[in-house]
Amino acid sequence: MNKTLSFAILHFSVAFTLGYLFTGSLLVGGMLALVEPATNTVVFHFHEKVWKRIEARRAARATALPA
Repeated sequence: MNKTLSFAILHFSVAFTLGYLFTGSLLVGGMLALVEPATNTVVFHFHEKVWKRIEARRAARATALPA
């Protein structure tokens, strides 16, 4: 979960900065910084869970194969 939270902080910062630089609006930058990274943070969390399952299955298959 710490990895997900650090990713969220980084993503919020980047989204705000880019939103502000592209529009010159603190409001638009702030809204982009809230909506887009929040959505991606949730998606990233589940993406990591799926990949952990994939990696576990690969490891299980590798140990189950005869040597």
